[in-house]
Amino acid sequence: MMLKPSIDSLLDRVNSKYSLVILASKRAHELDASAQPTLDSFDSVKSVGQALEEIDAGNVVNDPHPELKRERLKMEEEERQAQKEREQHELESRIREEQKM
Repeated sequence: MMLKPSIDSLLDRVNSKYSLVILASKRAHELDASAQPTLDSFDSVKSVGQALEEIDAGNVVNDPHPELKRERLKMEEEERQAQKEREQHELESRIREEQKM
C-alpha cells in the first residue's frame, strides 16, 4: 500500500486521475529506460512510486501541447543526426588530408 505521495497532493499537480496515471506511467517507463531522475533520493524503490514522487515534487508535469513537444523532439533528433553527419564528414576530410601528406 502506498501512502506517500497522497492522491490529494498528486491531484493538486495533475487535473485528473486519468492524466495522473498516464503521466506516471510514461515517467516510470523513462526511469526504467535509465532516464536521469529529477530527485536526489526516493522513498520508493519501484519506478512507478518514484515517478509519483517526482510528480508530487513538481518536477514532472503534463505537457499541455503534446503535438508541439513531439515536433520539437523530432527537430532535436534531426539536428543530432545532422551534427553526427557533419562530424563524420569532418573526420573523413581530416583523414584524407593526412593521407595526402
